[in-house]
Amino acid sequence: MESPKTLQQAIQYFSDEQICIDAVAAMRWLDGPRCPDCQGDAAKSPYYLKTQKRWKCRSCRRQFSVKVNTIFEDSPIPLQKWLPALWLLISCKNGVSSWEIHRTLGVSQKSAWFMLHRLRLALKTGNVGKLGGPDTEVETDETFIGGRKKNMHKERALRYEQKGGPSGKIVVQGFLDRDLRQVRAKIVPNVKRETLQAEVLKEVKYGSKVYTDDAVAYNELRSRFVHEVVNKTVSYVDGRVHVNGMENFWSLLKRGLSGTYIAVEPFHLERYIDEQIFRYNNRATKDNPLNDSDRFMLALSQVSNKRITYKELTGKTDAAVSTTPEPF
Repeated sequence: MESPKTLQQAIQYFSDEQICIDAVAAMRWLDGPRCPDCQGDAAKSPYYLKTQKRWKCRSCRRQFSVKVNTIFEDSPIPLQKWLPALWLLISCKNGVSSWEIHRTLGVSQKSAWFMLHRLRLALKTGNVGKLGGPDTEVETDETFIGGRKKNMHKERALRYEQKGGPSGKIVVQGFLDRDLRQVRAKIVPNVKRETLQAEVLKEVKYGSKVYTDDAVAYNELRSRFVHEVVNKTVSYVDGRVHVNGMENFWSLLKRGLSGTYIAVEPFHLERYIDEQIFRYNNRATKDNPLNDSDRFMLALSQVSNKRITYKELTGKTDAAVSTTPEPF
């Protein structure tokens, strides 16, 4: 059978454990299986133990499965459930909740929640180089994510009023390269000029056309960029000057957070942002007509050398506890 193109075909195709193992192995070991403990030629050509569905190294004699050094490591949940969960996550435009995975795949809601966070870790892609360049256009914008003050308990709302400004919300800054049709976004501590401009300098090449709103934090960009501003109180578009592309991304992100996931801790927000970035950057376009199967294979190729434990995910480690923000 050829690679699945729909969810129904994916569930049927990955119902066989050996097919799942072969699919993950092909994505993570392009030159064939390698022992995770050995280096060089000693790591090559382990032999497969068919009855145990794992490999054995000819050098160190260690046995290892396809899950080792991946997001699936130490998980008792079979790949027959992991792979359909990944398919759902990358193909649902507004995300998929742990309760949906729980009902669909027959795992507990707690396990489904853990699975989804590990899958989001796989969707995270590192930034290679800066965006923009001569004669290119880059939109820059920021948004606030968090609960509405009118829905808060009066004591929490009072604390936010005393702090002033958008207290209690997380600031997310984003960049859209119109030529590449690629988005980058990350959490920033505040909307001060030095913070936002430092991120622009880090992510955008000098000489690019940078479009922003009229926030005073972007006032000094003209020294390094061709900076043009749109005043949203007057008009959202001034010729080619607008940030509607970033506004579209914020809309998709917030629709998933408020409509699918309902309540998201600031401690986990970055992984939800990475999830939406992956879907946005790999959507189907006229020049790059990707489908769900293409996105699935791309995500599957990123599962290696990524690991997060339940303690790290729930803030039970000392480092995580000390840096955990107040929830929305």
